[in-house]
Amino acid sequence: MRSVLLSKTSGYYPRRRVTYDYDLVVIGSGPAGERGAVTAANLGKRVLVIEKAVDPGGAAVHTGTLPSKTLRETALFLSGRDQREVYGVGVTIDDSLFVPKLLSRKATVKRLEVDRIRRAFKDSGVEVIRGVGHLVGPHQVHIEVAGKSPSDALTREITSHFILVATGSVPHRPGELPWSDHAVEDSDSILELDVMPGSLVVIGGGVIGCEYAAMFAALGVKVTLVDKRNELLPFLDRDMSEALRVSFLSMGIDVRLEDEQTGVRREKDHIVVELKRGGTLRCDKLLFCGGRSGATTGLGLETAGVKMGIRGSIQVDDQYRSNVPSILAAGDVIGFPALASTSMEQGRLAALYAFGESDEGALSHGHKRALPYGIYTIPEVSCVGLSEEDALAEGRQVVAGKGDFEHNARAKINGLSQGFVKLVFDKSTRACIGAHAIGDRATEIIHIGQVCIALGGTVEAMSGMVFNYPTLSECFKHAARDALSRWP
Repeated sequence: MRSVLLSKTSGYYPRRRVTYDYDLVVIGSGPAGERGAVTAANLGKRVLVIEKAVDPGGAAVHTGTLPSKTLRETALFLSGRDQREVYGVGVTIDDSLFVPKLLSRKATVKRLEVDRIRRAFKDSGVEVIRGVGHLVGPHQVHIEVAGKSPSDALTREITSHFILVATGSVPHRPGELPWSDHAVEDSDSILELDVMPGSLVVIGGGVIGCEYAAMFAALGVKVTLVDKRNELLPFLDRDMSEALRVSFLSMGIDVRLEDEQTGVRREKDHIVVELKRGGTLRCDKLLFCGGRSGATTGLGLETAGVKMGIRGSIQVDDQYRSNVPSILAAGDVIGFPALASTSMEQGRLAALYAFGESDEGALSHGHKRALPYGIYTIPEVSCVGLSEEDALAEGRQVVAGKGDFEHNARAKINGLSQGFVKLVFDKSTRACIGAHAIGDRATEIIHIGQVCIALGGTVEAMSGMVFNYPTLSECFKHAARDALSRWP
């Protein structure tokens, strides 16, 4: 037991001494939950993690980030796509072996990551219970502890100074789609495919939809991507969005913008999708990627008085506290940007802030522009900071420059004909305020731009940098020099 003296700033009466079973209870063991739990434990706090699944890791390990990215890399390797254009090598593999090899690599990566998370909890002294947690008050959690069989299930009532909700998200499933049909998939279930489809229709051109469209196209599947917006991923810099669309077309993806499904039905051996702009699409598989919802059903948040947002998300302040001060939330469950990288940082900061700690270098709500976004399409797209359009919309005067893969020696060696880096500079301060990349390793090299933005680097600083030769990173220097050549 630990006695806690609550202060007036915590929202409770001063000088009231309350004893809790734990300092922090975390519901969910995904990126936000793991990082929050370990951070609190390293501060000397008593921490309990409640996870309903057999293994820790959440969607990031089991149904989202790692599985999809592992399938992407395995698909690129097994299909030989990267080698065909460079060396003229044709790679073939028995169709009956292709899917099992894809899934076996996914299982291997998942097992390694689960083992790492278990070690992290053990080394930090975090207690873990497999079960389902329900909030019954601002400091109380009811746990249905999982047993070997339903009859073995137990219940526990515990109290905690703070409760961190890190339950992640689930795919949004509109009721009008025939989900009982085995050929209709969401972004979680598509990872369990047992046969490679000949044709696939992807509804929704968001990040997940674009990633899967590219992955299946690389495997030789006939892909049609349907989205009601007039451009792909409109939050990207417009040059990036258009370059991605052109790349998709070169891969054979049929991109249908400003359109949407009005009906889905089965017709013998195929799924038929009716479109708003007229016509139909026939396919072996339909993948619906219409966003995700916070996994908060049944948590008892309303009972505890927590204010909710759209699609089951939890509203929090800049220290990841809900309107109930003792209840925190981080990760996908609080909505955008819903990235594993940002979720980890949110969980860490939530724990630090809860116990009165701070981190001067933290990327909190007020520093969202310094957070990188990685999109694992083919080719990769990544960005940090402001797009040229957003900067202009803010009334800034900007100068932008590009460094093309076409003029980069490493890109030529690797056979990369498509891709570029774009940098956006503030005209008055000459500082870099946006960095964008599309092409091979874009999600890796973007961190050069991230550091430049975070440190207030100028166009002259980037132009004068010396990079290893030959590397794709040189594109940043070339982009800066291109911007200087355009400076008024």
